[in-house]
Amino acid sequence: FRGVDGALVGCIGDDTSEAVMKSMLSVGYSVPAKGILLSTGDGKQKAELLHSCELLSKKGYKLYSTGGTYRYLKDNNIQTTQVFWPSEKDKTPQAIDLIQQKKIDMVVNIPKNLSKTELDNGYKVRRAAVDFNIQLLTNTRLASAFINAFCTISPDQVQIKSWDEY
Repeated sequence: FRGVDGALVGCIGDDTSEAVMKSMLSVGYSVPAKGILLSTGDGKQKAELLHSCELLSKKGYKLYSTGGTYRYLKDNNIQTTQVFWPSEKDKTPQAIDLIQQKKIDMVVNIPKNLSKTELDNGYKVRRAAVDFNIQLLTNTRLASAFINAFCTISPDQVQIKSWDEY
């Protein structure tokens, strides 16, 4: 993984979840404590993140999701609150408002397509996450791996071992 300062980090653990958890913690990520904003891309990406969303729901996280993700999660019996894109100015709650109010402490934003509206909305949400120091994941595989890690083990279960112990 690459840290916010550009440093590369590699970690090992007893299993993949522990290695991912160590890596993410070492580059400055933390386990979310509030809400998670989900905008999970196209149909294939939504399907790839479904299990992760189920884990988040079972762990009691407050999930917020944009239009297509909202419908997909509802169709799969996952509780979520719909939020709206910046281009949907007349509707509330606005995704950016929730970020600014710090009701969200992780954003998963996977671009759906390259349309101007999609790119503009995604950019504004990602920019707000960065500006308000909210964790941001933009890769389906990494989002899924990190969510699986923090939903199955807690940071205090992560063991520091000598090289010889692996």
